[in-house]
Amino acid sequence: MDDLCGLVRRVGHPNIKAMYDTFHCNIEETDPVGALTRNKDQIAHIHISENDRGVPGRGNIDWSATFEAIRSIGYDDWLTIEAFGRGLPDLAAATKVWRDFAESPEAVYRDGFAHISGHLAKGASHANG
Repeated sequence: MDDLCGLVRRVGHPNIKAMYDTFHCNIEETDPVGALTRNKDQIAHIHISENDRGVPGRGNIDWSATFEAIRSIGYDDWLTIEAFGRGLPDLAAATKVWRDFAESPEAVYRDGFAHISGHLAKGASHANG
């Protein structure tokens, strides 16, 4: 994120920003939350993705810290679930997906949405409480 956001800052165009992705930060960053908060001025979009690209909330991402960081930087825009499966064989082959990460596509959006909503509600109750 530091490298990406440094490049975006050097480009200096208002329409070019960065996307924070919890999956990639989980494998690329030693401090995923710090990578988000340090670069808050460049974040235009956030992907919510579990460490295995399955259903958010079923893996080992530190979601409490992640959602606290999202709130702390003032991000109030789209949170997009990025999950993989074998439903599109060409994409599955290209991304080396060899097993399903959820029991159904519906579980990804149903349980993922509940996971995100639960964390957002916790933040709203802290802000109001």
